Amino acid sequence: MVDKPAILGGTPIFNQFVPLVQPTLPPYDDRLARQVAELFETGMLTKGKYLSEFEARVAEYLGVKHAVAVSSCTLGLLLTYQGLGFEGEVIVPSFTFMATVHPLVWVNAEPVFVDIDPYTWNIDPAKVEAAITERTTAIVAVHNFGNPAPVAELEAIAHRYGLKLVFDAAHGFGSLYRGRPVGGFGDAEVFSLSPTKLLVAGEGGIVATNNDDLAEHIRVGREYGNPGDYDSRFPGLNARLPEFNAILGLRSLEMLEENALRRNRVAAAFRERLGQIPGLNFQRVHPEDRSSYKDFSLLVDEAAFGLTRDELALALRAENIDTRKYHDPPVHTHTAYRYLYERYRDNLPVTDSIAPRSLSLPIWSHMDEATVDGICTAIERIHAYADEVKAALKGAK
Repeated sequence: MVDKPAILGGTPIFNQFVPLVQPTLPPYDDRLARQVAELFETGMLTKGKYLSEFEARVAEYLGVKHAVAVSSCTLGLLLTYQGLGFEGEVIVPSFTFMATVHPLVWVNAEPVFVDIDPYTWNIDPAKVEAAITERTTAIVAVHNFGNPAPVAELEAIAHRYGLKLVFDAAHGFGSLYRGRPVGGFGDAEVFSLSPTKLLVAGEGGIVATNNDDLAEHIRVGREYGNPGDYDSRFPGLNARLPEFNAILGLRSLEMLEENALRRNRVAAAFRERLGQIPGLNFQRVHPEDRSSYKDFSLLVDEAAFGLTRDELALALRAENIDTRKYHDPPVHTHTAYRYLYERYRDNLPVTDSIAPRSLSLPIWSHMDEATVDGICTAIERIHAYADEVKAALKGAK
């Protein structure tokens, strides 16, 4: 007999709350302490040697000419869209975080939402090509949850129609496309360095590109558009990455490959165990690619699993397990984009199907086997008592 889940009065699997993510940080050793102490001694808190070193090492790792650090991925996207001259219509998925889309509006471009592939959950190249009009100027794709987007197909489309191509690689540091680190594809790729990612700088972002002019635009743009003579060339902003964040990023970069491999082992353990439960489906990753698994997300099929995504999330909460419902609601339904909603209400069936079923489980690079086992056990026993859980939740309303 399977123990009853906590939501039915059983003992929670975990005594302490299991968060969605715990950043895997470098040890606070003598080297890190000396570097931080140097900042206090010199007063060099920004635009110093650690920023330059960090950018150089990231560029080397990614195999690109330029890696320009900024204070956030969102501002990196904004400066990239601005620097590439985005205007008119820009094709973008709706199944993404809102920060992919907001900067398009800030540069007065019009987002054109297209659907995603039902298996990879990344932008569908066929839908991209079908959406191109004479007003289309660019494509923005996303490496969703760290799963590399269909790079070759998108680059071919962009070349065929003379379009700019940018990858929102917020989830992508540590991902490999056909064995190569994502970062050198399209006109630019923009990464996040926030605590939920594999490469952690506290906060921050990286714009990776082989385009000399774009790199210079980002560098000047992060300084208010001021190249150094106080005669701003264009309306820029403050998007500098502080020295402390660069130090943390440097140390995190040293751990990157180990953390990527460990996170993939955690994801494999989840897939093996949870794959035995009916009604749970996983994102498809191409066998020649590697996902960073910034998130480990699954789809919940109510008919087969016995519960909806939301009901499973509530039951896991009772087990002291955190979850997230990425990316629900999809961006085209947000209040900010309500003026576009009628156009896309019935045109994104895959997005509209996947978003309400998507659930992200806790994952981090140093997650131990006991935590993986506990999360899987919780889901197994919730499924075993699905009818009773559904009845209990219905009665609680």
